[in-house]
Amino acid sequence: MGWTRVAVLILAFTIAHIGAAVAGPVTVRYAEGVTRAFPTLRSTDNEKLAQGDLTQVVRGDRVESRLVFRFKDGSLYDETVVFSQQDTFTLVSYHIVQRGPSFPEMLDASMDRTTGRYVVHYRADEDSPEELVQGKIDIPGDAYNGMLGLIVKNLPPRGPDTVSIVAFTPKPRVVKLQVLPVAEDRVVVSDSPMQAVRWHIRPQLGLFASLLITDIPDVRLWILPGEAPAFLRAEGPLYFMGPIWRIEPY
Repeated sequence: MGWTRVAVLILAFTIAHIGAAVAGPVTVRYAEGVTRAFPTLRSTDNEKLAQGDLTQVVRGDRVESRLVFRFKDGSLYDETVVFSQQDTFTLVSYHIVQRGPSFPEMLDASMDRTTGRYVVHYRADEDSPEELVQGKIDIPGDAYNGMLGLIVKNLPPRGPDTVSIVAFTPKPRVVKLQVLPVAEDRVVVSDSPMQAVRWHIRPQLGLFASLLITDIPDVRLWILPGEAPAFLRAEGPLYFMGPIWRIEPY
């Protein structure tokens, strides 16, 4: 399901250079389809922060998915991703908007694989002028902004894999991410106990960045394996050095 995408949780890592090995695109094991869902964003204290609305449709050989979180304080998180799923998952275009008191910065950023162009509108805080950053970008074949949840569903629970996202800082920078299953956790779904695989996603920092930033938490995903894998929960910061928030499917 499309709402399993949680690049939202690690979009804003401001890492200047990553020294990880390049990984290839992820093979499609479970194709995406039409979806409508209403995920919830909560604090670790279970306080409801925002109500989500996800709409995903298939148009020809492409999937268009939009996830909107509307916060109780008036903030907005609006993410649209278009991708193809012929043999491998390929990000085609991406657009992210985040604004309001829940976010320390205002961001409206987009990029397109076909044209190679990116456009970023950015404001550091309410008192700062808006910046416009635009140019060309070569989007990696394994870049999965807005798609990490569905990518994890399509990875076998083995050793670590590596994928990428493009972080807008505000200039776009490619960030390599290690994705690895770390444990099987007992969960209860509709009063039925089940075993879910807990995945951790962590940025691959270069030595210099690791010395400067030592306390970035992993993003954690709980996936119920099987013939039809299901997303159960995600936990992590919604923006760089932000608080730990939780995304649930209800």
